[in-house]
Amino acid sequence: MIRNDWKIEEIQEIYNTPLLELIYRAATIHRQYNDTGEVQVCTLLSIKTGGCSEDCAYCPQAARYSTGVDVHALMQKDQVLEYAAKAKAAGSTRFCMGAAWREVRDNRDFDRVIDMVKGVNEMGMEVCCTLGMLTETQAKKLADAGLYAYNHNLDTSKEYYTEIITTRTYNDRLETLDNVRKAGISVCCGGIVGLGETHADRVKMLHTLSTLPEHPESVPINALVAVAGTPLENNQKVDVWDMVKMIATARILMPKAMVRLSAGRATMSVSDQALCFMAGANSIFTGEKLLTTPNPSFDEDQAMFNLLGITPREAFKEEKELVG
Repeated sequence: MIRNDWKIEEIQEIYNTPLLELIYRAATIHRQYNDTGEVQVCTLLSIKTGGCSEDCAYCPQAARYSTGVDVHALMQKDQVLEYAAKAKAAGSTRFCMGAAWREVRDNRDFDRVIDMVKGVNEMGMEVCCTLGMLTETQAKKLADAGLYAYNHNLDTSKEYYTEIITTRTYNDRLETLDNVRKAGISVCCGGIVGLGETHADRVKMLHTLSTLPEHPESVPINALVAVAGTPLENNQKVDVWDMVKMIATARILMPKAMVRLSAGRATMSVSDQALCFMAGANSIFTGEKLLTTPNPSFDEDQAMFNLLGITPREAFKEEKELVG
């Protein structure tokens, strides 16, 4: 049963379920609503890198931190399409383009991104963007160009948010999600584990996501990749069991969502990732980089899929099932 009226206390109880029982419950629900033998394969490309005016404490692309990330202007369309073609050939069905902007501006760069969206869409891939805040009008332009999904993470709970970011508000993020939804674009929204938040903050973030009028179609669960030069550079590596707990709870709360095992996979073993898939994860990013941080290569992921008997989810599957 799909619910949008979860109570904090209910989510807390689910989150605190003994781990093996939690995995079993999540796996049961996952099997009920999804094909457990397939995983959505996505590729993320940074089309404009560094120099961001935001102060996100985890991000190596913030201009105010010295992290060794070079600033690169917006890529050319042909470069982006070449990368997308390689990703498609390697098995990716969703291609996400990220730009280190605080918000989308109505200028030539946005026009160029619109053109990139059209180009990738014509390749038969689901196109996703993460460009910062955007208005309803801008979201509509992206939708008209063929954008399938828009990523805009909450990162953490509303209560802990100001400890991580001060250059935009939590409500700014929610407003962007609302604009995306109004434009008819699929919502991709999750958070990051390991920012220094409490377990209560994690539960509150999941509560916000699971009580939106419509659940996000994609829910990325990221493990912090601590980068030297950022305020969180000394944060401890997230334990795999924390990731499993978050994924399993998200799966129970949002049964039909694509729960993405996202940043942090580079330091996870195949066994760790298998546990996450068992707990309900059914989407990954593949390719050697997630914007600027390390990620397993296409070949490594293909070997893991072969071992676990996983096949890539086809593009636009949900729409094809509705038509069929």
